[in-house]
Amino acid sequence: MKLIFTVIFILLITLAGFSQKNINYKDKNTSLEKRVTDLMQRMTLEEKIGQMCQYVAIEHIRETKKKMKGEVMIEDDQAGMYKGMSTEDLKQLVRDGKVGSFLHVKDAKEANELQKLAMETRLKIPLLIGIDAIHGHALIEGSTVFPTQLGLSATWNDQLVYNVAKATAKEVRSTGMHWTFSPNVDVARDPRWGRTGETFGEDPVLVTNLGVAFTKGYQGDFGDENIIACAKHFIAGSEPLNGSNASTMDASMHQLREIWLPPYKAQVDAGVYSFMAAHNELNGVPCHSNKFLLTDILRNEWGFDGFVVSDWMDIERLFLTQKVAGSPEEAIKMSVDAGMDMHMHGPYFLEPLEKMVKNGIISEARIDESCRKILKAKFLVGIFNNPFSDEEVSKTILFNDEHKKLALKAARESIILLKNSSLPGQENSLLPAKNRKRILVTGPNANNHRMLGDWTLAQPEENIVTPFEGIKSIFANSEVEYFDSGESLLHPVDRIDAAAAKAKEFDMVVVVVGSNSLRYDRKEKTCGENVDRASINLIGNQLELVQAIYGANKNVVVVFVNGRPLAEPWIKENISAIIEAWEPGAMGGTALAEILAGEVNPSGKLTVTIPYSVGQITSVYNHKPMHFFHKYIDEPIEPLWEFGFGMSYSNFIYSNMKIEKSELKSGEPVLVTIDIKNSSSIDGDEVVQLYIRDNYSSVTRPVKELKDYQRISLKAGETKTVNFEIPYNKLGFYNTNNKYVVEPGEFTIFTGSSSKKSSLQTKTITVLK
Repeated sequence: MKLIFTVIFILLITLAGFSQKNINYKDKNTSLEKRVTDLMQRMTLEEKIGQMCQYVAIEHIRETKKKMKGEVMIEDDQAGMYKGMSTEDLKQLVRDGKVGSFLHVKDAKEANELQKLAMETRLKIPLLIGIDAIHGHALIEGSTVFPTQLGLSATWNDQLVYNVAKATAKEVRSTGMHWTFSPNVDVARDPRWGRTGETFGEDPVLVTNLGVAFTKGYQGDFGDENIIACAKHFIAGSEPLNGSNASTMDASMHQLREIWLPPYKAQVDAGVYSFMAAHNELNGVPCHSNKFLLTDILRNEWGFDGFVVSDWMDIERLFLTQKVAGSPEEAIKMSVDAGMDMHMHGPYFLEPLEKMVKNGIISEARIDESCRKILKAKFLVGIFNNPFSDEEVSKTILFNDEHKKLALKAARESIILLKNSSLPGQENSLLPAKNRKRILVTGPNANNHRMLGDWTLAQPEENIVTPFEGIKSIFANSEVEYFDSGESLLHPVDRIDAAAAKAKEFDMVVVVVGSNSLRYDRKEKTCGENVDRASINLIGNQLELVQAIYGANKNVVVVFVNGRPLAEPWIKENISAIIEAWEPGAMGGTALAEILAGEVNPSGKLTVTIPYSVGQITSVYNHKPMHFFHKYIDEPIEPLWEFGFGMSYSNFIYSNMKIEKSELKSGEPVLVTIDIKNSSSIDGDEVVQLYIRDNYSSVTRPVKELKDYQRISLKAGETKTVNFEIPYNKLGFYNTNNKYVVEPGEFTIFTGSSSKKSSLQTKTITVLK
């Protein structure tokens, strides 16, 4: 009997071994987890760590060497190269299996060339190629450039944002790339920060919803036209202490739970597969070595099962600038121990990490954890099945008609009408201006590509419609002329008097002002990544230009093309028509002109508060009750423009707000209805917003918090009833023990067209014990 059991046991072991040998990571019919396990068993320690190593691509290095003249700067976050390493050396690293990922790949041709090198490796593991496709695949020539994230957020249109991400993913995949460093789900609370335009605004709910829409649009079901999304920058770098990128951030756990963490938690729930750590420190601990963030919260509390990538050279900065590591090796150890899975970027990672594993300082199990997640990403996007892209196919996908139409729709919905009044002695508002016969277009942003925003490289002229070009095309029956008032913002020329003299000859003058976020125009850049400001007014002589033109001709429309909120009270007080276009992308000029002409009814709404001046910062709509308890002696406490505000050519009337139950039991939702009537003769879209306030609570609560919104279309004269259902748990907050609770008591429910008090209708409910 014992002999029989022994034979059966040996037979089972043999069959198990035979089964395992039949599993092959190259077999697309085998389950993903089994393919990963099989591949991991074949890999050396060096090959595993190689998967954690990312490099900038060869063409990028060549261009950088020309620009930087061979000098590597630790403070530079755009230009990468490796001193002492030739391009042939880098190619050999790929062949040796010491590179797992590339970024800044030029096009499909270079992507294919790099993958060919990867196919020369022992195990033929393909490369994961990442790109900063932030608002379209705009770092690639000939792609579709959509409005920047701040502009997209102004649409308050989750489905549109999803569609933009889906189109972006299709263009990214067509060029042989598989991973975007997007969405940015930082909550922007300081307009001095140059990356404000790269966010979805200041409200955690809106940032959460639109960030999830981006991630779902990018990743889909990980088909051939999908890419991996990356939630960044984890965490709280968008309210830096002095307004500058990567500077210190201190925040209480209560503030983290209420403001910064919710959008990232929602990303995990939505299945985002990668995270990027933030440049900054948080409460004295750099985010790149912060085990509390990268492991305790992200993995243990939330259950994130993807991988974390460092931001540009930030592991090195633990030693070089933040000084929490005593050596480059210690910096690597601290970051990997904290939960970092991939190094962006360069050669000073693999060998020190391999040595630490061999010396027992870091376990091989920790390396296996990172390698497994990165390999899984490669299997998810299907590049083990086919790592190459069809270079001819990409030409039919980039900036195709479908994507061009989507870019135009996004631009139309993103542009905000801030003011539209009549001139003294005139009955009608200045806009729409379809009957103007002679129009002058001027200003530093009137006839260039600054409407493309940051994270964009130079695009073909024929793909871009500037404000002047758009106006000239849409107002085809009018005389439209451009006057060059000087484009430089930092070194302005004095053509103000000539511009004012010219303005006298026209029925209307459109002055396009703002900022310059174009990263390929580095010497003139006034906004974007690492371009922060100590003030938030118009830079250079732009205000003087507007004032002089207004002195010559009162029929002035001021258009802001900018990547951060800009505060100019004089313009609000004196100019009759003001438009906030943000950076509306490739089709922005057409959309702007259509709105000026009345062919499109403006419908965008602000997703950031625009302060009266830099002195009001922090200026957000969801501030605490004592935030402005005392007034300033030298200017108003009210912002220049409120969160949620935006005008229309239509007139919307809110009425008949109802709440189904004025008293709620535990677990019951808040059911709200409100009627909105378009009392004008013009069809239009409106964004209906719902806010709450917990009137009495154990910790101080904001004066109002956005909880839901709906974008609706109304025909002229039409009335619609809008229904909101607010789940019970959305009435909650984190108490003094950082426990999420819904406390019984009185709540105010607000509905209206913006966060401005005069725009809101209110009702009170009571949550019962």
